This record gives sequence, C-alpha cells and structure tokens, in this order.
Amino acid sequence: MPAYHVYQDSELLDFMKSGDEAAFDEIYLRHWNTLYNAAYYLLHDEAASMDIVQDVFVWFWEHRDHLVLTTLRGYLLMAVRYKVANYLRHRKVRAAFVAETTMQAQEEGSQDMVLELKELRAVIARFTSELPDRCREVFQMSRHQHLSNREIARQLGVSEKTVENQLTIALKKLRVRLGSMSLLL
Repeated sequence: MPAYHVYQDSELLDFMKSGDEAAFDEIYLRHWNTLYNAAYYLLHDEAASMDIVQDVFVWFWEHRDHLVLTTLRGYLLMAVRYKVANYLRHRKVRAAFVAETTMQAQEEGSQDMVLELKELRAVIARFTSELPDRCREVFQMSRHQHLSNREIARQLGVSEKTVENQLTIALKKLRVRLGSMSLLL
C-alpha cells in the first residue's frame, strides 16, 4: 500500500477516479480543515459548516468519475462557497416562511379573539335580558354605564346594600351560565 501523503493532489485525484478510497481519504485529510475554516468564516456555525464540508466530500466521491479539474483545492473551496450560498438562501427562505406563517397565525388568532369577544357579548346580552327587571337595571348601570354602587343606589332610590345584593345575584348567575357554556365548548 503506497504512502499517499507523498503524492500531489493531481495524482491522488487520478487514483481516486479509479475508485481508490485510500486516495480519497488522503484528499479528505489534506483539505478538510481548510474547507471547514472557509465555511465557518462565512457562517459562524460549527454544525452547519461541518455538514457543508461533509456534503461536499460526499458529492465529490460520488461524482469522481466525471470530474475535470485544474486545481483540486480551488475546486473544493468553490464547492464549499456554493454550498454555503445555497444554505444561506434556503435559511433566508425558511426564515421568511416562518415570519409569514407567524404573522398569519397572529392575524388568525386576533380574528378568533374578535369572534370570541362578539360571542361573549351576545351571551351576556341574552343573559342580561333574562334577569329580573331591577337586577337587570342594576347590572346594566354597573357594567355598561360604569356607575359606582353609590351612584346606582342614589339614582334608583335604594340602599347601596340592595345594589350590592342585586349585582352579586347577577354575577353568580352569569358565572354559572358561562361555566356551563365552557363545558359545552
């Protein structure tokens, strides 16, 4: 078995073209570090750089029969640059896709929230219409007109305690109604 480290790249390439794996291994050992450093310089990502160099060498071995090269090192470096450019392009496309998908999800989420809010308002309106007259009046003044218990009591000519009791009754009934609705959903 010849000592491949003494051969020039062009001689190793000739051996490799005839299927000599040991010649390929020597090319790999000789150029891996340079190719990795070139990829890492562009990407600043160890894993991606290693994957790219590995892909270049796999492709290089698989296509060894068809290679016509003037300089092995230059060819391998160009292959790495091409793979890095491809990687960056795909990463940019993926990032744009993720951003667009996220924005659509947020829009859909906000649309869902608007629909849920409309449904909730409709439920509360139906609920309010079913309350006894005095209880409905107190509830609407409190929740729609934003009046305090004291202001409601003064306007209706009743005690604050009566207003508190009416609101407590209305809110308990509303919680029960909303609770039963959430079980159905």
